[in-house]
Amino acid sequence: MNTLRRALLAMPAFASGAFAQGVWRPNRPINIIVPFAAGSGTDAVARVVAQMLSVELGVSVTVDNRAGANGTIAATAVTRSPADGHTLFITTNTTHAANPWLLKRMDYDPVADFTPLSKLGNYIFWLTVGADVPARNFQEFIALARANPGRISYASGNGTGIVAGATIARLAGVEMLHVPYRSTPPAITDVIAGRVSGIVIDLTPSRGHVQEGRLRQLGITNAARSALVPEALTLAEQGLTGFDLLSFAAFFGPARLPPEVTATLGDAMQRIGARPEYRARMADMGFDGATSTPAELGEFVVRQIAAWGEMIRGAGIEPE
Repeated sequence: MNTLRRALLAMPAFASGAFAQGVWRPNRPINIIVPFAAGSGTDAVARVVAQMLSVELGVSVTVDNRAGANGTIAATAVTRSPADGHTLFITTNTTHAANPWLLKRMDYDPVADFTPLSKLGNYIFWLTVGADVPARNFQEFIALARANPGRISYASGNGTGIVAGATIARLAGVEMLHVPYRSTPPAITDVIAGRVSGIVIDLTPSRGHVQEGRLRQLGITNAARSALVPEALTLAEQGLTGFDLLSFAAFFGPARLPPEVTATLGDAMQRIGARPEYRARMADMGFDGATSTPAELGEFVVRQIAAWGEMIRGAGIEPE
């Protein structure tokens, strides 16, 4: 599928900002499908949104975890759901920017098959290793990988982890073994147990392990340091020149969501995002919370599809 071409054709529909008049209200509980397991960063973000959205709309909002196949199981389920506002999707760049370049075949189009509602914010990812790995910093980790080609391994539980690990290996000129998982919680377990050397993972499910010494962080993937973890150096400033990886979470509905439904849900997320409580609760989890309009999210996804395509091709990753 030529996802980028379809995305560009679809942009006017996102950018118009014209919604039909009328007010929609849900008449039964809302189910938010999440493409990763309970305990993942996306699951934690979704549960905060679900709680606040439930108060905003006056109905129960549940989280439905459907992990596996790099998020495609959940994404496909959303596309096959009724476009009535009662089945929604909180997901990440894995399904909506990376998968078009990582997978040879998908049963969904990240632009044509979804209605954008709101960006939720950005994850902070960092490279972490198990406590038994004899590397105290990033330079020592790369030296270890260089001295043991193919024996140092990295886990992944999402598209960000896949692309980050491969890009680090390419830029550093080392050979590492990739060990994929269905989601991040079992991947973290194996890194802590010493079955895998390390993982590039978001703060939300990992910061507690770092603070308690079960994992050791070696640097964040952003080009600039984060106020959420001011003690963490960037990988770029430790020698991985040009490395800058942005991972986001966002809120969608199925395609052809009625305009009044889109307007109600988009407006609700704007109100939630304007509350100091939203950013504070997300920051406590290591997530940089910031919402957007539906139109802004639609345009953002198009740009991210192109950007992730460049990163994935640059890392030499072949679609599977």
